[in-house]
Amino acid sequence: MAHRGRPRRLQREKGDRVLVDKLTPWFGSEPERGEVVVFHDPDGWLDDVAVDPPNTVQKVLSFIGVMPSAEEKDLIKRVIGVAGDTVECVGDGPVKVNGKALDEPYVFPGNTPCSNDDKGTFKVIVPPGKLWVMGDHRQASADSRYHSDDRNKGMVPVDEVVGRAVVVAWPAGRWDTLPVPATFSTD
Repeated sequence: MAHRGRPRRLQREKGDRVLVDKLTPWFGSEPERGEVVVFHDPDGWLDDVAVDPPNTVQKVLSFIGVMPSAEEKDLIKRVIGVAGDTVECVGDGPVKVNGKALDEPYVFPGNTPCSNDDKGTFKVIVPPGKLWVMGDHRQASADSRYHSDDRNKGMVPVDEVVGRAVVVAWPAGRWDTLPVPATFSTD
């Protein structure tokens, strides 16, 4: 069972570095609702994103496993729905999972849980072996909502998950844990 708590309103920034628990998936555990996960690009989500060539320090850190390979295109998003869940949103929200409205204090300040655009209103049932993910910076996140036309219908295959992000580790002044919010409690 993941640690559950009320996250502080940490504004995640581009360039933040996180520590990822890569061992848990090896022991048969699957991602749970509310966890922040790192996953391989499931179907061209990052095709239009340019990757800067790594510098020497990045190459060394990648080699020893502190940073991902520069050739890998990984994403980081929050798991909103797991197999069997019905996830839905209308207008500005809230997001509902199995009919229960989520309290999402981690959503970037000034953002709404959903959005009033053509992908902001949805209702999906997450199939076995898949996840529905959404970014915490909702109005700037090309997440499951915006990839509903791909071969996975916007879902992320569980076997593409690299691990669970547990700590924002860099820059040092932004250090913080990434607990599972209480809104995802199944109690």
